Amino acid sequence: MEFQDDNLEKFAADGAAPLPETDTQGHVEHEGARIWYAAYGSGMPVVLLHGGLGNSGNWGYQVPALVDAGYRALVIDSRGHGRSTRDSRPYKYELMASDVLAVMDRLHIENAAVVGWSDGACTGLILARTNPQRVGGVFYFACNMDPSGTKEFVPTPIIDRCFSRHVKDYAALSATPDQFDGFVQAVGLMQRTEPNYTAADLAEIKAPVAIVHSEHDEFIKRDHADYLTRSISGAELVLLPGVSHFAPLQRPAQFNDTILTFLRGIAA
Repeated sequence: MEFQDDNLEKFAADGAAPLPETDTQGHVEHEGARIWYAAYGSGMPVVLLHGGLGNSGNWGYQVPALVDAGYRALVIDSRGHGRSTRDSRPYKYELMASDVLAVMDRLHIENAAVVGWSDGACTGLILARTNPQRVGGVFYFACNMDPSGTKEFVPTPIIDRCFSRHVKDYAALSATPDQFDGFVQAVGLMQRTEPNYTAADLAEIKAPVAIVHSEHDEFIKRDHADYLTRSISGAELVLLPGVSHFAPLQRPAQFNDTILTFLRGIAA
């Protein structure tokens, strides 16, 4: 039976699977922040961008699958998240997209596919619009491109378990472990007010895009995923049954197969 953690009980207790060992890791100084990154394997580069309040360790089930399939997996802690620092400026998705470019430049990566989860998906799609020559495709999982795409927040035990893991990870990884509450407030402000892409903005995106939506997503409306698919030329809608906003942790094999199918398509 394939590994499942549908209720995030294992994630809350232990986190995701640990990331592999690598000699290719460090920080890039960019726009008032130190951005942490790590790279694994070789082959076509795939940048993995985690969700809000999380960190790159949340990709522990995806990195080995990508490496085994012959890709170079690059994980980045978004500014202020995980091992990355931030300055006093408000969070902006465009600023985080520029951080991704800074890491790609450090590693001499001219073009990469982007796999984004929640806030990371938004960052990846913005990067594809602002720097199309650097992005070979975007796997866009579980986010909105304007505020109308979000559901009214309803607490659940699964969300609570994920949040409890974020609290523990922030305390263990952050350079400012006593500032979690301010961190949550600052990220939340960005999420409530950004992004504000119009259909015309979305139409400017030319990279291959998969809009990936879970059956039980707690935060994003299904009709918003449909709207994004219609608005981005050539975009494909992919539906994941039985999982929620936390699909990469709940059913990794299902999620990884979906990523690999997308990557094979853009490589072809």
